[in-house]
Formats: sequence, C-alpha cells, structure tokens
Amino acid sequence: MKIYPKDLDACTPVATHAIGQDAAAGVAATLKALADPLRLRMLSAIAADPRGESCVCDLAELADVSQPTISHHLKVLKDVDVLRSERRGTWVWYRITPGRRAAVTALLDSFAPAAVAPASDAPAADDAPRPDFDARVTHLAEQLAAETPALAADVVFSTVRESYTALARTARVTSALIPLTERFARQRLADLMRDRAVDPPQVLFVCVANAGRSQLAAALVNQIADGKVIARSAGSRPADSIHPQVRSLLAEIEPDASDTRFPKPLTDDAVRAADVVITMGCGDVCPVIPGIRYEDWAVGDPALASDEGVAAIRDDIAARVRTLVDTLTHAQES
Repeated sequence: MKIYPKDLDACTPVATHAIGQDAAAGVAATLKALADPLRLRMLSAIAADPRGESCVCDLAELADVSQPTISHHLKVLKDVDVLRSERRGTWVWYRITPGRRAAVTALLDSFAPAAVAPASDAPAADDAPRPDFDARVTHLAEQLAAETPALAADVVFSTVRESYTALARTARVTSALIPLTERFARQRLADLMRDRAVDPPQVLFVCVANAGRSQLAAALVNQIADGKVIARSAGSRPADSIHPQVRSLLAEIEPDASDTRFPKPLTDDAVRAADVVITMGCGDVCPVIPGIRYEDWAVGDPALASDEGVAAIRDDIAARVRTLVDTLTHAQES
C-alpha cells in the first residue's frame, strides 16, 4: 500500500511528549499501592482527621481484619512514600507525606464522589453541544457595566468574560451557565469595589473542589454572623457540583440560599478583598497578599464521611466559625 505524505504527518510520533519512563514507573508503583479499597479508606481517614494524623488503633476499626493485615497495608503505603509514621509510646501514628498531600486530596476529591454518585445519562460537559453564548455574555457585561459606574467598562467586561470561561470549564448543564456567570461576576465586582473602612469584615474559605468544607463554612458564617461578617468560598480546582451530603446541610442552614450556591474558582480579587483567608485542611495554597490574615483549619471532609461523621464535621466547623465571628466583630467594634 502506498503511504502518502499526509498520512506520515498524521502518524508523526510524539514520544517526547510522554511522561519519562522512570517517572512513569514511580507513578505506576504508587497507583498500584493505592489500588486497594482498605488502603484508600485508610488514606481518606487520615486525610480527613482534624488532627492531621491518625493512630493505628483508629485505622484498625475500619475493617474486621487482623492487626498484621492492617500493618501490611500501612507498610505498602509507606513504601511508596505516601505515608509517614511515628511511634509514641504504645501506638504508631500515621500522617500523609507533606509533599503528597495535595495529590492525595485531589485523588480523593476527584474520584471518590464520582464513584459513589448515581450514573447519569446526560452527556459530559466536553461532549455536550454548546450554544453560542457570546451575545448573552456581552449583554450581561453591558448590564453590569451600567449598574457599576464606579468601575471602568473594560474591567467589568473582562470580569464577566473571565467568570463565564472559568465556570464553563466544569459546567454539566449549559442552560445554567449565564445565571451562574451573573452571580459569580456580581460577587467579583463587589469584591473589587469593597471599602474596608465601612464594609463588614470579609472571610474567604478555600479548598480544592469548593464542594464541601468551604461551602459549609461560608454558610455557617452567614447564619451565625447575621450580616456582621461576610463569607465567600472558592476552590483551586472547583468541582462541577456541591457534594450531596453538603447540599442537604446547606438546605438546613440557609434554606433560601442553598439553591444558589455552586463551586467557584479561586481568584486574586477574592483574596485581595478578604480580611481573613482560611484554607480547609486540604493542602491548598493561596496567593499571599500583605495585610491579609491566613489560617488553616484541619477539619474532616464531609464528602466521604458517614452521616454521623458529617454531623461531627459540621459541629466542628460551627464551633470554629463562632470563635472567628466573635474575634472579627469585637475587633471591628473596638
């Protein structure tokens, strides 16, 4: 068979674009070590532990197996440097290797909720046909520019278009894109115009997916502070929807607002507008801006927790929120 030049072009090797052989071997060994249900449960328990570590006695309660079996699984995770251990008296404590925490969090946040979610017949966002939203986005930008004369029109237009593009990356249902873009853009424009001298203190909660802990913390601030403190939430890699367990909690905390909440990407203007930025114990990193207070709350992840665990996580966050609100409101009054 004769080979035409265009066929040669189509089959040009791209081996240089692939991961290196040594790196691939290392990643494969790690993934092989993780490919066990009990090891994944152990890893998620350690990642969600508010203490940042778990005792082997706690991990042994995850399954009805012998102590040597538990030790074997933990050793496998240690051998690929996913876990570190430290003996204190009788017990051994395990924590995620610092350099691996972001990867572990991304793995659990990305795959686990999808694995337990009901299957959907709807096409994925990348496969679904997208109508041309350009005219609608332009109309929205014009509307918001007219409503916010304090900002230059080009700033409003770029904010609206950036907001639309960021949300479109993870959107499953394109029919909701314009309403979500409007909500997200309005929030960003409000942050750009925020006057620290007169506006209430503002808190930004950040986690990877913005689908669980950060959403719950923001809702609890809005409930407890009653307008005296403003809460925002965002994610470095936002999910396409809020975790079902958290969605039900949001409906209890803020019945009138739960339907308007959705995962939002982390932006510099959200960080700059905040008085306090709080990461939710998931290894996220935020831009460091002078004058802003940063905290990390090591709280459990409700996405994979039992009903009792979700309630305990909610109560833990609520207690932290009360302390935070008291601190911010007293500082404002003094």
